[in-house]
Amino acid sequence: MGITSEEIVRIAEQIKLELTENEIKEFAEHLQVMLQYTEKIRSAVTENVSPAAYLSSEKNVFQEDKPRPCLPREAALAHAPEVEDGMFRVPSVIE
Repeated sequence: MGITSEEIVRIAEQIKLELTENEIKEFAEHLQVMLQYTEKIRSAVTENVSPAAYLSSEKNVFQEDKPRPCLPREAALAHAPEVEDGMFRVPSVIE
């Protein structure tokens, strides 16, 4: 199963993507590798394998939350690039 340059161009046109000849060749090579992996996965024997809801058998790997002393404000702000009124100063994101 292969993918042709014409198929790459057709797909690129559908998604309004302009590609150079080198990019078309490169994408064709990358997609060919992905298709080979897909075929390899399809050929895997999965009979007598029960479906798994989780990738790991461990259920809850989180630690229990325990209260601890807070970091002092001075320590938290010690390496901040800018501080104003005892708080971190950050660039405005609203115009």
